Amino acid sequence: MNHFSSVLVLILITATASHAILPAKVYWNRMLPNSPMPNAILDLLSSDGLVDEKTGTAVNVGKGGVGVNVNGKGNTHVGVAKGGVTVNTGKPGGSGTNVNVGHGGVGVNVKGKGDTRVGVGKGGVGVSTGHKGKPVVVVVGPHSPFLYKYAATETQIHDDPNVALFFLEKDLSPGAKLNLRFTKTTSGSPFISRSKANTIPFSSNKLPEILTRFQVEPSSVEAEAMKNTLAECEEPAVRGESKLCATSLESMVEFSMLSLGTRDVQAISTKVSESRGTAAEKQQSYSVAPSGAQAMAGEKLVACHAQPYAYAVFYCHATSKSKAYKVPLVGKDGTKVEAVAVCHLDTAAWNPKHLAFQVLKVKPGTVPVCHFLPQDHVVWSVRK
Repeated sequence: MNHFSSVLVLILITATASHAILPAKVYWNRMLPNSPMPNAILDLLSSDGLVDEKTGTAVNVGKGGVGVNVNGKGNTHVGVAKGGVTVNTGKPGGSGTNVNVGHGGVGVNVKGKGDTRVGVGKGGVGVSTGHKGKPVVVVVGPHSPFLYKYAATETQIHDDPNVALFFLEKDLSPGAKLNLRFTKTTSGSPFISRSKANTIPFSSNKLPEILTRFQVEPSSVEAEAMKNTLAECEEPAVRGESKLCATSLESMVEFSMLSLGTRDVQAISTKVSESRGTAAEKQQSYSVAPSGAQAMAGEKLVACHAQPYAYAVFYCHATSKSKAYKVPLVGKDGTKVEAVAVCHLDTAAWNPKHLAFQVLKVKPGTVPVCHFLPQDHVVWSVRK
């Protein structure tokens, strides 16, 4: 650690000690007075992330293109894009169920009162709203396409709508057209404070204890999601990256500052600024606005990807050879999105069978690989 980094660590430790018991918004404003809080973070401060059996649950997920809408007793709709799963229980009590299945096979069990389970084979989609008062979890497995050491599964290649999020840098020119959808990859479990997170085990070998603590059934979809998150967090970073699974807002902020070497940072996320209902969650043709993409400062970024867990967890990784853009997009139906895109300039250390290479038909280390971010992911950079 160089002298500058040591000084920054000391500053952050001092700041953290003085802000230890502050509410999240106050902490943010004191640590990042010049950086507005992006919606991807703000939404996790106000959300309770729990299932309400009286009012129902709404979940829209990017990873695998799952939409879940539980409006009350048995009125459940679940959909997966591009040949995936559609479940519609239009009558109270779960009668009148329709199931359409694409790749991988499906199992559906609708008991009414929000107790809905959907499972898809071959590492596909699992949906569960069966645990009273517990977070809804939607899993598209086995690994996130934004973690670059993993090969894509056959299910991801055929059914994962995130396929459309990958593109080449040349495709960012004004007027360029891309088929996209902008969703959220988790159910929005809320942040907990760092002091609370530090009292809760976060380790695969403590999984039974963790499941018991959060009253999660070991054989449930939620348990599998939490198991995968822990495993991914424990994997070593790929060459040229540093990583942290942030279990609190405070740890995310401070990892980003340390990685970028300054407190003068900014955080951004994809923002749907104008949309007709849930239009942004449906795949459609988008055009890059005439103003074109706006590059963010520097070639070192921290990307934080929302992970399915009982509370908010972000897989954050810092890359030194990458660029981020704000990209104004207009959908065919008029939906306006200020999308965040990241272009990785060095992909030589990625898994050669990663989803991006199979979709774009390029090889590791040959050209920059870019992707848009779902609405609930965050990119950090040095402020201009």
